[in-house]
Amino acid sequence: MSDVEKLHSLLESGEHITLECKKSSSEVPKDVWETYSAFANTYGGHILLGIQEHPKETETARKFEIIGIRNPAQRKKEFWDTINSDKVSANILMEQDVEEMDTENGKKVLVIRVPEASYRQKPVYINGNPFKGTFRRNHESDYHCTEEEVRAMLRDSEDTGADGLLLSGYTMDDIDPSSLQAYRNEFNSRNPNHPWSEFNSREFLRNLGGLTKDRRTGEEGLTMAGLLMFGKGISIRERFGNLSFDYLDLSSLLPGQRWTDRISMDGTWENNLYSFARAVLPKLMKNLQKPFQMDGITRIDDTSIHQSVREALINMLIHADYQQMGSLKVVQYEDGFLFSNPGNLKLPVPKIFEGGHTAARNPRIQIMFRMIGLCENIGSGFSLILNTWRKQNWRDPDLYNDLELHKVDLRLWKTEILPAGCSSRLSACFGQAFTGLSEKEKLVLSIALQEGKVTTIRLQPVLKTEPEEIKSLLNDLIRRNMLVPDYSKPQYEYHINLEFHPMQPEKPAVRASASLSETDEELLRLLQKGPVVNQDIIARVDSINTVAGASKAMQRLVDKGLVTKERKTGSRANTYRLKDAAD
Repeated sequence: MSDVEKLHSLLESGEHITLECKKSSSEVPKDVWETYSAFANTYGGHILLGIQEHPKETETARKFEIIGIRNPAQRKKEFWDTINSDKVSANILMEQDVEEMDTENGKKVLVIRVPEASYRQKPVYINGNPFKGTFRRNHESDYHCTEEEVRAMLRDSEDTGADGLLLSGYTMDDIDPSSLQAYRNEFNSRNPNHPWSEFNSREFLRNLGGLTKDRRTGEEGLTMAGLLMFGKGISIRERFGNLSFDYLDLSSLLPGQRWTDRISMDGTWENNLYSFARAVLPKLMKNLQKPFQMDGITRIDDTSIHQSVREALINMLIHADYQQMGSLKVVQYEDGFLFSNPGNLKLPVPKIFEGGHTAARNPRIQIMFRMIGLCENIGSGFSLILNTWRKQNWRDPDLYNDLELHKVDLRLWKTEILPAGCSSRLSACFGQAFTGLSEKEKLVLSIALQEGKVTTIRLQPVLKTEPEEIKSLLNDLIRRNMLVPDYSKPQYEYHINLEFHPMQPEKPAVRASASLSETDEELLRLLQKGPVVNQDIIARVDSINTVAGASKAMQRLVDKGLVTKERKTGSRANTYRLKDAAD
């Protein structure tokens, strides 16, 4: 792919959350380091030096103006000199991440690809101060992280986890005896003849990781894991007043009902993790089907679906950030489940879907649940859920990392990948054009129809890919007139085009009289999707690789009277349209 093609692809598929253009031509702008920090601490992105953005424009050719950058080799050296100094806390770039690119008008731009930093590298900050120099990215610009956001990243950068922290002043008196005894009964049943079974409550909890001692001061007390797992509700509320528990059953609602069942912090149970898990699990299991399966003469009631739902609940509890404000929330719907916890993912969503990766935030809580058989081995829990859902031919789970609300939502759908009713409505709307779409494109339209809109961020957990690739897919659906974009909001929205008109088939008379080549026919098919510029042609027509080639091929169709050419004021690019569409 040529530089022109690469650049056009970046500009066309980028949104504010992963793309930043800076017009500075004679120096590396000072605010580039804020954007570097922001991209590294969010989803990554591209910084383009030498391009001015006109936000009110929507067409790529008019929205981005190539200013060019003078002496790009010198600017490149300045950039590397600064990033390798104490200006930034970490240089996470490789040599190939900073690249000079030629443009259509002969000018050069500097393209800087910033990957998302790993949880061990975050926060990436500038000017030596994490609390004043840490940035993140939203759909409008870079923003200063709050002290709470920075502290959360600093906590997550440690592999030892945060739940081993000694909570000064919290002792065995803050443990709920009935919760600990119920756990020990399960532990003994699961692990017969285990040496820990002989210990008293204090020593049992110490070996489990719930009690520790400060070697310097001699103070003994509960760890965060011990208090959260088995503590008295009042003690937990005193130490973690920002935490709440909530279970809602919204299935089988009658008219006027808000829920059919609920568990909340109403004072009727000890609000600790073990009690919450034991109260919620039976409610999640009761509506799951139990197919008739036998193991010898024993009926198997614990299916892979039951195991997966259980894993989802325990995953929520072991990956939550209990030092952030938020709610442990479980919602049961007619068509699935929602599991929501405070804190953000330590690993990117695609890596979690790959399986085999783990970064436990609360490893001691994880061990406590594993010792009674309530979670899988490290790194295998989400794979179990994903494989089970795919065997059922259900839609893949949505795993959404909300950086603005500082929470993670896992949505498990008990519906087909493309529900029959939704497929019928889309087929009725788009006709044969819908049949020819890829499965990903059909899924995007399905979500847009069911939810009223889609965004790149909404589609990330669904498609498990980068925002740039998602935007490219959305652009293709826009060109086919199936989606209508709304660029008025900071986070672009895309809606189903209810006024869709299928593309007209090529008229035999035109083809016969025009003596078209295969390339001509391919260009006309491309134009049927909407107006194009030279970069569109280079990117989508395999036989054309240069701007000159695209211009020559389009001029041939202009001369045949099939295409019109126009150049809008202030634009350096020609726009081509089918003559019927222009007339």
